[in-house]
Amino acid sequence: MASPYTSGVQQPSPASAAAAQQQNHSLAFRVMRLSRPSLQPDPAALLRFDPRDVFLPEDALTGSDPSAAADFLHSLLHPADSAAAVPGDFTFRDRFLLRDPADALALPGLLVLPQSFGAIYLGETFCSYISINNSSSFEARDVAIKAEIQTERQRILLLDTSKSPVESIRSGGRYDFIVEHDVKELGAHTLVCTALYNDGDGERKYLPQFFKFSVSNPLSVRTKVRTIKVGYLLFCKCKQQLDLCKQPILIRAGGGIYNYLYQLRSSSDEATQPKSEGSSILGKFQITWRTNLGEPGRLQTQNIHSTPTASKDVDLRAVKVPPVIYAERPFMVNLCLTNQTDKTVGPFEVFLAPSMSSEDKTVLVNGLQKLILPLVEAFDSIKFDLSMVATKLGVQKISGITMYAVQEKKYYEPLPDIEIFVDAE
Repeated sequence: MASPYTSGVQQPSPASAAAAQQQNHSLAFRVMRLSRPSLQPDPAALLRFDPRDVFLPEDALTGSDPSAAADFLHSLLHPADSAAAVPGDFTFRDRFLLRDPADALALPGLLVLPQSFGAIYLGETFCSYISINNSSSFEARDVAIKAEIQTERQRILLLDTSKSPVESIRSGGRYDFIVEHDVKELGAHTLVCTALYNDGDGERKYLPQFFKFSVSNPLSVRTKVRTIKVGYLLFCKCKQQLDLCKQPILIRAGGGIYNYLYQLRSSSDEATQPKSEGSSILGKFQITWRTNLGEPGRLQTQNIHSTPTASKDVDLRAVKVPPVIYAERPFMVNLCLTNQTDKTVGPFEVFLAPSMSSEDKTVLVNGLQKLILPLVEAFDSIKFDLSMVATKLGVQKISGITMYAVQEKKYYEPLPDIEIFVDAE
């Protein structure tokens, strides 16, 4: 006899499903989602109030004579005709009074178990307790059970006892198991539970049952990348449809938004290594969270790409500038020249180009006006120092450091301006 289990993603045909349901089955599946309980507010507790907010002015208890206000409030709540408290008083005249500040939350301290699958979000772990019950007066034998999650794109096996079937489920008995699935797709999902068993008459029967639920997106993430001189700026906006409470960041339910800003820089080792042609991947953005009662979730974005930039065969950059610079005293600027091609380049001349404006430069080269750099091998780099001197106090700019390829007779773009602070001795 051919096995009724199929590996396809498609639902059983209406005819076959109807035929299976019309059989008089001894077994039936019961499914309960295993999730943390929730706090259930007490509607009656929402009506509670503090009598001071009703009968007293705003500054009554902070005025010159707060005891008078307290006595007045006591006389309202306990009039003279009922001053003598009677044990077992059932008038409930103060049942709506707040006896503790925490009573304003309207939480009686009870936890409520979920009565349905509830809201299921992308990035969470779907956990379900499944019980197959024998409600007949006969024993079911050789029970092969299979549980699967079916989505629009795939079918994922969660449990399969075909190779070692449950030997028997007695009358009134049951067989329980737990399945888990990391939710990675949005939209409609179906938990497919099937059983193949022998009933009391020895007839081999097939029982399929389907439990449908939908997966929603807990948050939307938008990113923007901007190229700056020292790397990249990554803007990230997270918009919530799920209540998170992981301190110090709280993103409220129903559209709460939190913005992030990161500055990405290459390490010194990465800067000297050649970049693969066309590579613009900066990485991925990963978000983890916990809900009100601690249930975890995790999402990861697609690859985040940098803004396309024109590739350079030779790169010149400043590595180190002294933190303290004094006027009219020489200082060294450490520079690095990197060959980003697969051939030897050079030699080069490094010098300070004249200012394009009418203003005189306040930071000049000290000593030889041109540095001669040797040949640079493929994908290699060399570091060198340029001696400079500042002639003016305050915030100044090192501008116009330019490189010239001697053999190719080619000028490269000047190094971006470097701001320094010049102090007096």
